[in-house]
Amino acid sequence: MIYFWAIVIYLTVLILISVYRSRQVKTQDDFMVAGRKVTTIFLVGTLVCTWIGSGSLFGGAGRAFRNGFSALWISAGAWLGIAIIYFLAPRVRRIAQYTVPDLLETRYNPAARVLGTVAIIIAYLTIASYQFIGGGRLLNILVGWDPAVGSAVTAALVVIYTVMAGMMSIVALDIINGALITGAVLIAAPLTLKAAGGLAGLTATLPATHFTLFGSAGIAAALGLFFPTFFLLLGESSIYQKFMSAASAKAARRAVIGMIIGVVVVETVLVAVAVFGAGVFWNDPAFQPSPVVFNVPATETIVLVVAARTLPLVAGIALLTGAVAIIFSTANTFLMVPSTNLARDIYQRFINPEAKQQTIVMFQRVMIAVLAVVAYVVSNFFESILDMALYAYTMVGAAVTPALLAAFLWRRATPAAGTASIAAGIVATLVFAALSNAGIESLNLGFFSLPLSYDYIIYPAAFASILCLVGVSLATPPPSEEKWRPFWQTSSE
Repeated sequence: MIYFWAIVIYLTVLILISVYRSRQVKTQDDFMVAGRKVTTIFLVGTLVCTWIGSGSLFGGAGRAFRNGFSALWISAGAWLGIAIIYFLAPRVRRIAQYTVPDLLETRYNPAARVLGTVAIIIAYLTIASYQFIGGGRLLNILVGWDPAVGSAVTAALVVIYTVMAGMMSIVALDIINGALITGAVLIAAPLTLKAAGGLAGLTATLPATHFTLFGSAGIAAALGLFFPTFFLLLGESSIYQKFMSAASAKAARRAVIGMIIGVVVVETVLVAVAVFGAGVFWNDPAFQPSPVVFNVPATETIVLVVAARTLPLVAGIALLTGAVAIIFSTANTFLMVPSTNLARDIYQRFINPEAKQQTIVMFQRVMIAVLAVVAYVVSNFFESILDMALYAYTMVGAAVTPALLAAFLWRRATPAAGTASIAAGIVATLVFAALSNAGIESLNLGFFSLPLSYDYIIYPAAFASILCLVGVSLATPPPSEEKWRPFWQTSSE
């Protein structure tokens, strides 16, 4: 129970800080973008915490248990995406909007705003929902609660934390969460390797493919993990919203450098902890009932099991508290962004354009609670957190990212093309998920067969979106200069 009470103390501190910060929320800017006053160091902390979520802690770690270091392909897509974002961050901050759909309407039309909002809400509720699942699994391991009950408790606490001060509380606490997460995994890795018998014991226990570039699944599956995170990162609304919170364009760009370093270190070491944990529990029937069958949900808890059963007490507390930080820092962001979309892109834009600042903030607070309930329901539709992550990443990466990047990089992209691209990405992702969840294993397209595993969902969805973006742009008249000019301004203009 000592682990449980350590986490209770940590969460109490988070809630108290949120209550304090809530007193500083006066305007829409304060709640949505932290008053646009976030300095570089705080921006680094919140950007790292945004990205390192249950997708990494559970989905990526479970993949690392089953397939080894090739699970880093999930992370590698984000690393490359962050490097590209480095060049866009100052432009995003300079435009000084609130949301990605704001940018889509500015560059394209109101339909693009609405479709972008739909895609983001679907994806982000899925991401929020598996944070709740992660919390439920953690409480199940620590105190034996039913995972569904633990998920509900997690959702309630996240709502309380988020509605207090919105982005202001998120940014204030993520610097603490980021330091905690980084320190916890760096301490856990060597201790777990020692428990696995060192490098000699690890290589003797695990298959040789655990230490190869593409693992046992091969290059197509590895790239199927790479591209969803790559496209998601390039269109990740919470990151753009946090750029819009930056004190300046320079602060936004500097923060990207810190984010690259932080994400590469944390995700690499987190995967290493999972692989080392596989070396400890490889022959445990709870994880692998037979030599050819894995208990996928169990493998996704490997980091928590290592913390509770393998590490010394202090290191275990640090890693479990770090896990809570990962869950909470991601869950609140992924409720914050879609609630901002509803408040800004639907309510304020179309329903009540003359709404007062306090009314908009109150509407968003109500939406945070409503979306949390929806996310909790969504959590029942998937078996694996990794599947949920790949679905959500593709919903944003295929539907939003091509049109968003074209807004900054291709003057010829037309309003009709941007709208068509977003719609095609949404439809292709939904159709693939429906077919996969119906139990259909592959789709025969004549010249090749498309596996309907979520490892491959990015391929048809991104193809449909990019094809519509390019094809419709070339088939329709070029956009007016007033559409593309704000996205091409440099600091000297």
